[in-house]
This record gives sequence, structure tokens and C-alpha cells, in this order.
Amino acid sequence: MLTETEPHYRQPLLRTRFHERMRAYSQVDSFIPWSGYSTVDVFTSVEQEYFAIRNSASLYDLTPMVKYRVAGPQATRYLDRLLTRSVAKLSPGKVAYAIWCDDRGQLIDDGTVFRIAESEYRLCTAERQLDWLLDSSIGFDVEITEVTADIAALALQGPCSCSVLRAMGLQGVEVLAPFEFKHFVFGAGTAALVSRTGFTGDLGYELWVDPSEAERLWDGLMDAGRVRTIRPVGSRALNIARLEAGFLMPNVDFVSSAHTLRNGTARSALEFGLGWLVDFGKGHFTGRRALLEESRRKPLRRLAGLDVAGTKPAHNALLYSDRAGRRQIGSVTSAAWSPTCKRNLALAMLDAPHFDMGRQVWAEIYVNRELVWQRRMVPARVVERPFFAPARRRATPAGDF
Repeated sequence: MLTETEPHYRQPLLRTRFHERMRAYSQVDSFIPWSGYSTVDVFTSVEQEYFAIRNSASLYDLTPMVKYRVAGPQATRYLDRLLTRSVAKLSPGKVAYAIWCDDRGQLIDDGTVFRIAESEYRLCTAERQLDWLLDSSIGFDVEITEVTADIAALALQGPCSCSVLRAMGLQGVEVLAPFEFKHFVFGAGTAALVSRTGFTGDLGYELWVDPSEAERLWDGLMDAGRVRTIRPVGSRALNIARLEAGFLMPNVDFVSSAHTLRNGTARSALEFGLGWLVDFGKGHFTGRRALLEESRRKPLRRLAGLDVAGTKPAHNALLYSDRAGRRQIGSVTSAAWSPTCKRNLALAMLDAPHFDMGRQVWAEIYVNRELVWQRRMVPARVVERPFFAPARRRATPAGDF
């Protein structure tokens, strides 16, 4: 956090209210920037942290996620104009995954929208979008304010996450359904908004509190989860879990159309397989005409899930229609070996018709063997997403593990 005694160039990244607690658990001192904040990439080892997500309970600092308060008499109309899905159908106390596009139907960003009250929402996204949000609000009676610094947040994810919350005193949290939120009080009267949401595709929650209560929240969760081996996790472990869930990552799987400089690098919502988030029947929204026209044509390319042979992740691999590599048909955007699925997984943008289910493609992978690089052509098969979808992620009431 900036202070009056140090010039800004000596401390270019902000620190969240959880920074000192995270620093105490960091053994490898691996921090990375996220939206102007310093956040942990790895605490101890990626493997230990990953298995905390999948086998017990994990804590991840969500504070750098950019948060906007959208309020006013026409807040619902405004968001229905901005987002591709219908916000009017969202009831207070509910959360929805949403995307927004430019006039060409190209994806700008994705995020979650919370309906706090009848005329108040919270829009959460990985990157700052204030210019686009304000430009899109012209003509609407709505107020848009960035509240990122006003809210501290933690993601509590894993099969034991509900048990940890109950042990902390949040009685009734088990009946919270996926994409619902509710206000709870824990400890000595600390208020928290708890949503059953997350970026792991597993049972999990996100907790939102006033920054002054941040350390109290962290300490309460760590104490309540000690018997279940709760562990703080960094971005690298989370990235494996989100890939298993088939979720998109900005600047990894797509570049916002607001930032692309080269022709042909922006992608539409339909090319990412997000047609289920596009409600053509709700009335006009930004990008509707372009997406409607695109939906009437056969897709030229689409994001697909791949099961890659072997154990070497196909990071940034080029994809070909045959082993000889005569014709390039796409490229990998995300890749990782999945310890839970015991499969070599990838997300890839593929040209038609190679994204059809069950289709075989070939990945050009380079393997470093003691500083000697080897080129391999490895078969990969198009498979369904998500790669990992345990029943506990949607079970209501949530399981007591």
C-alpha cells in the first residue's frame, strides 16, 4: 500500500489487507501482479496447493478482482443492454456468470454479476473495464463506481469448504445453492457476504467483507479449517483447477477485443462456446446483430477441450490435421497435466470441422531434456468440457466432508 514516506515508483504494486497473513505462509517468496496488486503465485509447492483445492480446503485472495457497484433506477436496463444474458431474470440474492461484447460480437471480458437489491448490482471482473462501462451507460439513469479497494475477498474452495464455514459459526450456509449469496455474521459480530461461487469447478464459496475485517476473516477460516488441513493457495495451483473445470482465463485463453491490435486476433462469444450466455430474445444488447448473424452461419472456429497423449503439457502448441504437420488448424491456449483426472488436458482454438467431438488432431510439442530440445508430434482427441465436474459442486445441501 502506498505511503507518504515512499515515492510510488519504489512500491508500484498495492498490497491487499491479507498481504501480511499471506507473507507469513509464503515459503518461496513468489508474488505476481494482478490488477495493480501483489498476489501470491506459489506459497509452498503447486502440488500441495492443488491437492488442498481438490481434497480438503483452500484459501485464495480474491481482493484484486475488480469490482464495480452498479446502481440506480435503470441499473437493470443498463446491464441488460451491456451484457449478453438477461439480467432482468436474476433475482436479488442471486449471482450469474456473464460476458459482454463489442458491436462486432467480439468478447471484451467475462465476470460475475451479483444482484444485491432490486436496483443495485455488483459486477466482478479480472480486469478494469470502467471506460467501457461508463461509455455504455450514456442515456441511462445509473451510477457506476469502482469499489475494488472497499471490499476484501477470499475464495474458500474444496470439498471441506462448507464444513469449515459451519465450524466458524455460519449456521445454515449448507443450504446455500450454487450461484446464491447471503449475509452472515461470524466471530464477535463480523459481517460477511458469502456466495456459493468460485473458479475451481468444485464445492466452494467466496467471502466478501469490509477491509477492516480482512485479517479477522483470514484468522477465523484458518482456525476453523485447521483440523481439515486448510491451506492458502496461489495462482498456479488455481490455474490447474480452473482448467479442469473448463473455465476461461483472460490474457491466456482470450485477449479482450478492447486491447487487440492485430486483425483477426479478437474472438466472438460463439467461438468460445458461450452461446448459452447469449439471450437473443431479451431485446437489443451490444453485439446482438453481429452475434445473431454469426449464429446463422456455420462456425469457422471454436474453442475445444483436448485430451492429449502422454504427460507433457501442450503449452502454446500448434495443432495440425495430420502427423506430418502439413496443415495448421489451430493452437493451444491452456494446458496442464491433471493429477485428479490423470489426463493431459488442454483448451484449444480449432478451425472447422476439427473441433467436432471425438476428432483427432496432432499437437507439436517441444520437450526439454537436459537443455536438449526435442520436437514431438503427439495425437490429441477433442473431448467434452468440463474435464472434472464432481457431483458435490452442485449438491444442496452441501456435503459435510
